[in-house]
Amino acid sequence: MNYEDKKIVGIIASNVDATTALNVIGHLAISIGKYSNDEIMGQKVITDRSGVSHLGISKFPFIVTKVKASKLKNAIDIARANPKLLVADYPKDMLDTRTDDELVASIAAKDEADLEYLGAIIYGDTEDVNAITGKYQLWRL
Repeated sequence: MNYEDKKIVGIIASNVDATTALNVIGHLAISIGKYSNDEIMGQKVITDRSGVSHLGISKFPFIVTKVKASKLKNAIDIARANPKLLVADYPKDMLDTRTDDELVASIAAKDEADLEYLGAIIYGDTEDVNAITGKYQLWRL
């Protein structure tokens, strides 16, 4: 498989501050890594010349973008409708709760339309991911 066949795009709502954005991307990256198939990862362990081991990283591009919250919600909806894409989303409830049990209860008590999304990561074929995120701005400080 070629490096450019697949793509990972993180999307942050444009109204999210840098500290929160880093937290959102960190949590989403763990989620997308856990629930992706084995093809996402490159070499598991890379050993340098002095014998020190380093964990490998994704073998596909991972970029982070920003969009208005309404476009983020739309991107999540479109990505979810494509069964070939893996989507991890980050509702604001994840910041507003302390434990996993509180998070589960908070989200379970709401309709999806009432969730406020701060970010998402979409992984899949580059063409499919680009169709959703291709015009988004890169996220910058």
